[in-house]
Amino acid sequence: MFDLISKKNGNWKDDLLSGLTVALALVPEAIAFSFAAGVPPLVGLWAAVFMGFVTATFGGRPGMISGATGAIAVVIGKTVVYGEAQGEGLGLQYLFATIMLAGIIQILFGTLKLGRFIRLVPHPVMMGFVNGLAIVILMAQFGSFKTVEGVWFDQTQLVTMIGLVAFTMLIIQLLPKLTKALPSTLVAIVIVGLVNFFLADTRTVSDVLLEGTGSGTLSGAFPIPHLPTDIVWNIEAIKVIGGTAFAVAMVGIIESLMTLQLIDDLTETRGQGNRECIAQGGANFLSGLFGGMGGCAMIGQSLINIKSGGRGRTSGVTAAVTLALFIMVGGPVIGQIPIAALVGVMFMVVIGTFEWSTFETFGRVPFSEILVIISVTLITVFMHNLALAVLAGVILSTLVFAWESAKHIRLFPKDLDDGSRVYTLHGLLYFGSVREFAERLSTANDPDEVIIDFKDARVCDFSSLEMLSSVTERYKKAGKRVQLRHLSPECQQLLKDAGSLVEIVMADDDPHYTVARI
Repeated sequence: MFDLISKKNGNWKDDLLSGLTVALALVPEAIAFSFAAGVPPLVGLWAAVFMGFVTATFGGRPGMISGATGAIAVVIGKTVVYGEAQGEGLGLQYLFATIMLAGIIQILFGTLKLGRFIRLVPHPVMMGFVNGLAIVILMAQFGSFKTVEGVWFDQTQLVTMIGLVAFTMLIIQLLPKLTKALPSTLVAIVIVGLVNFFLADTRTVSDVLLEGTGSGTLSGAFPIPHLPTDIVWNIEAIKVIGGTAFAVAMVGIIESLMTLQLIDDLTETRGQGNRECIAQGGANFLSGLFGGMGGCAMIGQSLINIKSGGRGRTSGVTAAVTLALFIMVGGPVIGQIPIAALVGVMFMVVIGTFEWSTFETFGRVPFSEILVIISVTLITVFMHNLALAVLAGVILSTLVFAWESAKHIRLFPKDLDDGSRVYTLHGLLYFGSVREFAERLSTANDPDEVIIDFKDARVCDFSSLEMLSSVTERYKKAGKRVQLRHLSPECQQLLKDAGSLVEIVMADDDPHYTVARI
């Protein structure tokens, strides 16, 4: 429907221009997330600078943009409130300490190579994640059509705003069909900015600053590093800072790795999850050290960057450096950017983010998969907690898999000439299927010698070992003997590790058996 993402290799020109575009798009969101966390706008803006620069330079996913995010703002805000309760002006000190600790946790996470766990996220969870995120981004834009009191604009203002938004989207969609020399997003912002300055006069970035802080200017000197030494350390403070830091670290890692996976799919390349975790941690630590609120990967700005042609590290570095220049010397120019242009850009991001193929899955994939997609989407939309949504989706997918796998355990009995009976087992024997397996064995009706053949089955966990031990004991009490045959080396290792915890008899004629590796 919309050709929003082109799969191509980047170059210096594309990276520089897309970086400039991203820098413009970072400003209003960094300001908005600062307000959400209860801190001054410059705290969010400098966070975007440090997060963007460090992750672009050292991260595991070239082309991905990091900065201050809403999810981090919501979580970190509680430390600001707690800090202010300990003393006026201490809120930022507690915030900076929390962000620095979160960065250390993320560095440890990446060093231990735990980023590989993102591979456990099923595709339905990914679809629900991006769909929910697209809806959240869409809903966030509607506030731009209201006054600071939350009242919708009057008819004239509303029509003008909608017209400029539509004009922005039209330029972004049609310009690439004429020329790809310049990023359509950047051109749209510049053109709509000029139209607004000379003709329309709708709300600008300066107006947003004026409404939030009482000052319509955006300026600040480069920050100097400062350790949060004014914190009153006690058990309660350690709990608040430590608990919040861990939550921030996990939310940041999950959002960043999910965004990394999405960008991988769009660009048909592969990023490095563990390296990204380490870079995110370093960026958060430096952000807290230099007075920023921290953050993680931003899916909206990352998609803007990819759509504008940014593929290399230069685009992220350019965005961070340009944003720093905006803060220090370019505030008056940035202040004139109309909000309508940025809303139009984000609307196009929403269209490009949403998985429209979701609607094609209805009636074509199992209902359980659709349930996972809808569940993750709804949790993302209504709870605004992407990490919780992904975790819930993974758990739900796991439960569905366990339930379905338990149905597929099959046991085929065969009587031999020597009077013994062989049960050939097919499927995975694990905690979800052991009950079904045990119920299909007929201890009372079986002969004195019973063999269970695992040639086409696998013993997966301690629950299955315990059940096999229980079955062995059950036959023993009935005066019968049960033996296991064709256990793979991996299964035999499980038995060896369990030691005296389980009592299982291997068949005397059990041949050596190795699982084929594909």
